[in-house]
Amino acid sequence: MSETPADDFDPRASSLSGTVADEVMSELLAMRSSIDNIDATLVYLLAERFKATQRVGHLKAEHHLPPADPGREVAQIARLRRLAEDAQLDPAFAEKFLNFIISEVIRHHQAISETRNGGSNAAEA
Repeated sequence: MSETPADDFDPRASSLSGTVADEVMSELLAMRSSIDNIDATLVYLLAERFKATQRVGHLKAEHHLPPADPGREVAQIARLRRLAEDAQLDPAFAEKFLNFIISEVIRHHQAISETRNGGSNAAEA
């Protein structure tokens, strides 16, 4: 199996090593371990989300639907803002995050449409 950059990740790497008390460093590393696990989960969740949106993109291209759906996007942003508030996460941050994801999805859908249909729907985004 080939080595990837993730394979040589050192969870104990820190520029703070040797500058803080051992018990503080130990607690910091324990917290960072949880953060690392969450980050890995986020990457895999995003990968699954993009696999699903790729399928949507192919369906849209097959039926000559536009890559973007502004009505759904507005509803999704409002929903995500409510969820963020319930989770005590800054709704503005959640909206920025979803807007980034939506823009990537639309870009993917445009590329799928261009590949499949010669770009007939790219201007409709």
